[in-house]
Amino acid sequence: MPLSMRHSLICAGLGLGLASAVYAGHAEARGRAADAAPVAHKLALRSAAAFIQDQETGEILYGKNAAAVAPIASITKLMTAMVVLDAGLDLQEIITISGEDMDLLRGTHSRLKPGASLSRDELLRVALMASENRAAAALGRTYPGGLEALVRAMNHKARMLGMNDSHFGDATGLSSANVSSAEDLAKLVRAAHRYELIRHYTTLAEHEVHVAGRSLAYRNTNRLVANGSWNIGLSKTGFTNDAGRCLVLQAKLAERRVIIVLLDSWGKLSRIGDANRIRAWLEANARPRSGAVHKSAQKSLKPAPA
Repeated sequence: MPLSMRHSLICAGLGLGLASAVYAGHAEARGRAADAAPVAHKLALRSAAAFIQDQETGEILYGKNAAAVAPIASITKLMTAMVVLDAGLDLQEIITISGEDMDLLRGTHSRLKPGASLSRDELLRVALMASENRAAAALGRTYPGGLEALVRAMNHKARMLGMNDSHFGDATGLSSANVSSAEDLAKLVRAAHRYELIRHYTTLAEHEVHVAGRSLAYRNTNRLVANGSWNIGLSKTGFTNDAGRCLVLQAKLAERRVIIVLLDSWGKLSRIGDANRIRAWLEANARPRSGAVHKSAQKSLKPAPA
């Protein structure tokens, strides 16, 4: 083989070796960078407003229209339950459903007929897990001073929690006067999670109530509660035409306890879909808690107080 040809082949081989080494070096560097800072997968949600926060550190993981004020439907019942429990009322007291507890605003259905008698404890349970409107209305009616006093207490507690964009107008959430923001509702969830009964009742998958010789089977309005792959510590759904489909929950995901708020989700199952998308997003982007806000979070958001 001519010398010039051998020289050309040697140079080509050296060039390929150098290129391979450079490529390998770049690949190794990319691998180290990926280990140090995982690439964030885009989170696309169908809810009009959303807020995700680390419950323990207050770190804001994601925000979408989180300061927008809107109706919150039955998420209201979490505040109703807290205020009723704060009053220290007898949970075993028997309360009879009356005509005053019927929904004349939206005409929603209830299996608790006027004349049905349940303990305050049972009313709390079905109001929280099954979003029973007459149960919540009866809790408000029998609060010391009646519904008006309950609503005052609800708004006072909201102010104490720093929920400055929130207002409550009834015990059920049926009125569009019950408004809040996703950011404020994270504060509500944080506070409600401190109540053992609320944690327990909102995460019951099903419950049977005995009324006037009949057994009424209730199921949780959040189907994720019955999903064994989820570790949910608190949950509440809400829906009216004005509020859309709403969901708040506390759960342990990707080895961290998080608060999730989803408001005005489009479609019957979209809030559940959004919750699953958030879970996958958190698991894909799991990293040590550095305290840095994720780049997709809104810059203006601030952690809720503990």
